[in-house]
Amino acid sequence: MSTPNPQLSSSQQRIICSHLGGVRLNLLYKASVHGFTAAAFHQQCDNLAPTVSVGYNASGYVFGGYTRRPFCQSGAYVNDDQAFLFTFSGAKLCTFPPSNSARAVKMDSFSGPYFGGSLVLLDESKPIVYSNPGGYYPFNPVKMHGNDLDLTECEVYQLEETTELKKPWRTVFWESKKRTELMESIKTYEPTTSSVSHAQILLIGPVGAGKSSFSNSVKSVFRGYVTNQAICGSCTTHLKAQFHGNSVWAEQGRNLLPIILRDTMGLEESTGAGLDVDDISSIILQDHRPAQLKPSAPLYSEAQCYHKSPDHKDKIHCVVYVIDSCKISIMTPQLQEKMVAIRKKVNLMGIPQLVLLTKIDEACPLVKEDLRNVYKSGYIKDLMEEVSSRLGMPMSCVVPVKNYIEELELDMN
Repeated sequence: MSTPNPQLSSSQQRIICSHLGGVRLNLLYKASVHGFTAAAFHQQCDNLAPTVSVGYNASGYVFGGYTRRPFCQSGAYVNDDQAFLFTFSGAKLCTFPPSNSARAVKMDSFSGPYFGGSLVLLDESKPIVYSNPGGYYPFNPVKMHGNDLDLTECEVYQLEETTELKKPWRTVFWESKKRTELMESIKTYEPTTSSVSHAQILLIGPVGAGKSSFSNSVKSVFRGYVTNQAICGSCTTHLKAQFHGNSVWAEQGRNLLPIILRDTMGLEESTGAGLDVDDISSIILQDHRPAQLKPSAPLYSEAQCYHKSPDHKDKIHCVVYVIDSCKISIMTPQLQEKMVAIRKKVNLMGIPQLVLLTKIDEACPLVKEDLRNVYKSGYIKDLMEEVSSRLGMPMSCVVPVKNYIEELELDMN
């Protein structure tokens, strides 16, 4: 029998994989192909783990559960403190952990995937759901499946670890000599226009993507110790209500680098919140010190700090989009539209653009184990291809990044 086509959409698969950290889904069982029976489910899925079980109903709900324990037919409950139930709410994955992990999963021979007596797919070998919220898994049944207990489809996927490519698809020389050469090339960089002494780099990205962390990481590398000069945070709304720049000092402040990193408030999906798309032209063409940018208050030409005839040295020379690799799959259409609109504006101005894909160690276990595996990770490559497609940027302009977040000492890699 040929491998059946999954009903779980590509975006839904990416959301689940992102939540579970750098894995792939392999379809083991599809009820409409193998049969809506417990026997068919066990034949395809027993002794394989970890798995994601998914139910579908005519009301359009997609829901199910995850367990790292292999299914069998012992009749016993098994402990799984990593198990959870889930449902999709648009592009968001809503999860419900067990209140009693000792009974997270039951190995029942007469049913399909059986999660703690709270949710059972293919109950008693029928295309129905047994739903008993509370107890082992507290959840809202209306939110979970809309109280529609008739299954139109049931699938079970096995999770596979991120593949390690045989050879890196980008060449990086992980050695101190090359690192020194790269640092020296930045220290000695001279803009081609004589009136410009510093290249101004504008960082744009959603809240918590790592703009400030990137600024701190660059400063840390050149100063020779970990520094946290720029304010960092992971709250859901922006910490900064302004646009400001930071010069980068090397060697504990003795030499100023020829670059200025300019940070902005975080991009937010809702209208009138965060960085305004209409402000981008003004930010790039003018130097607004003190900061004039505030939510719901676009720049205007009569503002005191508005320069009607800015010099080339005051303009932005490169725009960098900073994106959290763990959140690409759940990027909302509204946020994506904002970023694409900004990119088009910047493109019309002829300004170079790059994408920094941050938190790659959190996204992929292979990279977390050793950062030098970044270009051996098929999963990271997939994420880079996805962000390239979403923003309309060539792959050559997408760079994966690990920022200094929790480290106290510098790491040569």
